[in-house]
Amino acid sequence: MSNGTTHTGTALAETTRIHNIGYRNYDGARLGRAYARRSLFAQSLRGAYGLGRSARSKVLPMILFAVMCVPAAIVVAVAVTTKMKELPLDYTRYAIVTQAVIGLFLAAQAPQSVSRDLRFKTVPLYFSRPIERVDYVLAKLGAMASALFVLTAAPLLILWIGSLLAKMDFADQTKGFAQGLVSVALLSLLFGGLGLVMAALTPRRGFGVAAVIATLTITYGAVSTVQAIAYETGSEGAVEWLGLFSPVTLIDGVQTAFLGASSSFPGGQGPGTGAGVVYLLAVLALIAGSYGVLMRRYRKVGL
Repeated sequence: MSNGTTHTGTALAETTRIHNIGYRNYDGARLGRAYARRSLFAQSLRGAYGLGRSARSKVLPMILFAVMCVPAAIVVAVAVTTKMKELPLDYTRYAIVTQAVIGLFLAAQAPQSVSRDLRFKTVPLYFSRPIERVDYVLAKLGAMASALFVLTAAPLLILWIGSLLAKMDFADQTKGFAQGLVSVALLSLLFGGLGLVMAALTPRRGFGVAAVIATLTITYGAVSTVQAIAYETGSEGAVEWLGLFSPVTLIDGVQTAFLGASSSFPGGQGPGTGAGVVYLLAVLALIAGSYGVLMRRYRKVGL
């Protein structure tokens, strides 16, 4: 029995080999969390416009970007040709008028940013090292907000350049342009946070798209309808407070109260400074809340 065992062990030892297939320890510089966070931010921002992805992935975001910019170019062409003294559309109104396009962009790109990581279970790989949960959330949130800012600020830039070509008052146009940038920056943070929260709730991209559309478009339609009913029935005082229940009307209220914008509320009666403070606090609370929900969501996903 022992002889058989010894013979078998000898034969196994003769057939066993240790091969060096070239793996070596990494001797280069360790770039750390900051570099990983910047890389994830850049990759996510590029991905929102299909850059670095397949040609098919570029079609929708580029079409929506063109749809956002073409009306601004038409307005500029008309203003220059007819020698207008003022633009027919305020800078602060542009994003409100085109909010459906912004919603479609967010509905398409927010799930693309986070749903695939959830579906293919790659999030724990991100968190292995050196990146941490807060780095992932900040990179994704910053990239989505930046993508929305590019989408909404580009037409404002076209309007501003066109106003200068039409020789409109430089000070007035620059002031309006700056107010518009503040408005779309706030909108980008709010919409980006809400969109990522909706998309991160499920790994199914289709459900994420539907959730984003419901959060933006359906709430806006519902609030606008109830506001119109309140205005027609003589409850004008309720109109400004009803605007607190939709992301789009929240931005409308903030820019009406603090950025000199005209309101799209029924009768043009936007919130005053007092109610505007409530609107601003609600926007900031939603942005902070979106960050908190994402951090809580990825605490579980990263395990």
